[in-house]
Amino acid sequence: MYAIMKYITACLIFSAVCHTHAQENDTVKVKVLKEVTIKGSPSKNLENDISLPISVADKLFLQENFKGNLMQALEHKAGVQSMDIGAGFAKPVIRGMGFNRVAVVETGIKQEGQQWGVDHGLEIDAFKVGQVTVLKGPSSLLFGSDAMGGVLDIIPEPAPLENQCYGDVTFFGKSVNETVAGSIMLGVKHNAWHIRMRLSEQHYGDLRIPADTVTYLTQRLPIHKRRLKNTAGMERSMSLISNYNKGRYSANVTLDNNFQKAGFFAGAHGIPDASSISDDMDSRNISLPLSSVNHLKIATEHRIALNNISLKWNGGLQYNRRKEMSLFHTHYGNQTAPTDNPDLELDFSLITLNSSLKAEWRTNEKWKHTTGHDLQYQSNKIAGYSFLLPEFKRITTGILYTVSFKYDDNITLNGGIRADYGNIKASEYLDSHLEEYLNDHKYAQEVINAYKWRSYPVNRDFMDFSGSLGLIWQAAENHLIKVNTGRSFRLPSANELASNGVHHGAFRHEQGDPSLVSENGWQTDIAYYLEHDAITLSVSPFFSWFDNYIYLKPTGEWSILPHAGQVYRYCNTDAVFAGSETELGVEFLRKVTYRVSGEYVYAHNKSERTPMSFSPPAVMRNRIIYRLGNISLNIELQSIATQYRVSKNEDITKGSNLIHIGANVNAKQFYIALSVYNLLDTKYYNHLSFYRKTEIPEPGRNIQILVKIPFKSRL
Repeated sequence: MYAIMKYITACLIFSAVCHTHAQENDTVKVKVLKEVTIKGSPSKNLENDISLPISVADKLFLQENFKGNLMQALEHKAGVQSMDIGAGFAKPVIRGMGFNRVAVVETGIKQEGQQWGVDHGLEIDAFKVGQVTVLKGPSSLLFGSDAMGGVLDIIPEPAPLENQCYGDVTFFGKSVNETVAGSIMLGVKHNAWHIRMRLSEQHYGDLRIPADTVTYLTQRLPIHKRRLKNTAGMERSMSLISNYNKGRYSANVTLDNNFQKAGFFAGAHGIPDASSISDDMDSRNISLPLSSVNHLKIATEHRIALNNISLKWNGGLQYNRRKEMSLFHTHYGNQTAPTDNPDLELDFSLITLNSSLKAEWRTNEKWKHTTGHDLQYQSNKIAGYSFLLPEFKRITTGILYTVSFKYDDNITLNGGIRADYGNIKASEYLDSHLEEYLNDHKYAQEVINAYKWRSYPVNRDFMDFSGSLGLIWQAAENHLIKVNTGRSFRLPSANELASNGVHHGAFRHEQGDPSLVSENGWQTDIAYYLEHDAITLSVSPFFSWFDNYIYLKPTGEWSILPHAGQVYRYCNTDAVFAGSETELGVEFLRKVTYRVSGEYVYAHNKSERTPMSFSPPAVMRNRIIYRLGNISLNIELQSIATQYRVSKNEDITKGSNLIHIGANVNAKQFYIALSVYNLLDTKYYNHLSFYRKTEIPEPGRNIQILVKIPFKSRL
């Protein structure tokens, strides 16, 4: 903390120096011109260039819906859902697809962590995000594997146009878990150079829920003072970006480091006992079991524009270190605690190297071509007294070509093709403790030989391709129609091929299958947009068919591991995803805006003839916004349908109606937002929540405030 205080103090001193320097030269006559507003929408230009349905969350949208993490703000966009992990973290779901099927791209580099895990969130500072472009639908053509379900493209705030010192100080708090958070940003723009740094920190306590008990394996567990013990946590982020832009050349280098630490509620990690859930009289301490993750990312981008061609290269290095700590325990009886760090249960250290080169050129005003090459290398090391996933190395590479033909001012056709190659090597793992356990229990030697190898060596090569054809048709002045159809793919991940152990955070023995093949499928998207005076409308139906969809199947087999229960094995299946999003906005008297949005996803496992697990329920949002100058007031009714379409071992989740209200003031000197979520303190459940299995309801009434104070001084 002392180092943080020194850093903040240095930032404030630097800001004061910049401000003083800007005021020194009083011999120069300054003439203030009238402000000129240039109307334009980068997101609108993007809509007219890409045939996939897209949704843009700009800076104002993110501020108005800020909840402390990025995904809980983006879930206000139709088609985007948040898979919550306690109170502080969440992972993205687009149209019912999540985990390794949604790519998160920042500064041109895919964010790589252990995103396959149910209890792993995004390691991204929500305070620094300037805009998010959501690509809904198959994006393997542009981004390769892991983009089969869509993409979140995170864009930082742009550099200012004029030379200046600038920055902002942000404060954030919410009542449901007593969050206290702050962020400070400082930047300098001088001619071709721009540098910006940000430091953010959040601390929160145990989560409040509107329930006195929860259920674990039919056992009722008391919740003292309606607070989930050991769900407190913290997040600390630092980012630095440097830009150079002159003439035909531009470059940037970014450095990000994000650290998260949070406790696991004992009822959602392993088997709880009375002492582990009893009140410890401290709502802000983080005790065992807990998880921590540190994500370091260094990325660079270089662009050069020649006569008829532009070149772009992105490179990145990422280091993701995740630990799960739990008081040493053994299911074998013969395993002794390690002498070094005895409570380290699981430890994953993932290194990722990225390179992406793209060239874009025009042969004339009608034809635009793009070609590119992507390369990624990953290496994962493991440690800890438990075993879930072996060490592995993974390399993927792909080449792509896309073309766009502008037939006339109203019709644009585009298409492309991409080929990818991947190789994954997973190490073998011999479990000597399990071997001794099986010997002690008089298992046959052939059984012992089969099970003592928790992981056999895997060396698999994969090749696949993707392609798409699209149409963008400006049918009339206010009517836009987009159609896109294509083939997408996803290479199996390491856990799907080689995992074999008890995942305590998910209550199951997870087992990979080395014989899995790549996921692939055909997907069709249609989007219609209307903008006429005070009315905006968008409708986006979609349909997807997969013949090798990978999912975690309950096998009905009893695990030979002690205290493990049923085996869940990764399998290929045929699957169908279909649905639609609809958004309507109507403006009255230039002061009142009514917005309604709805989304529905139908996800079906063709082989098992059951719904897919983690299928989001239908949701509708009705919001009324009243604006008066810089002040706006809003009230929203969020209606969540009952999710009857559940997979095996999933519970039906009842629907609910929630009311949210908010007010904000957006002035030049400050921005203040006051919000109350779940105004009526309604007890409800999130079907996608990490805590759903234990019947832990979502937070009750939550009051939160966001205050942002910008400052700048001309150079």
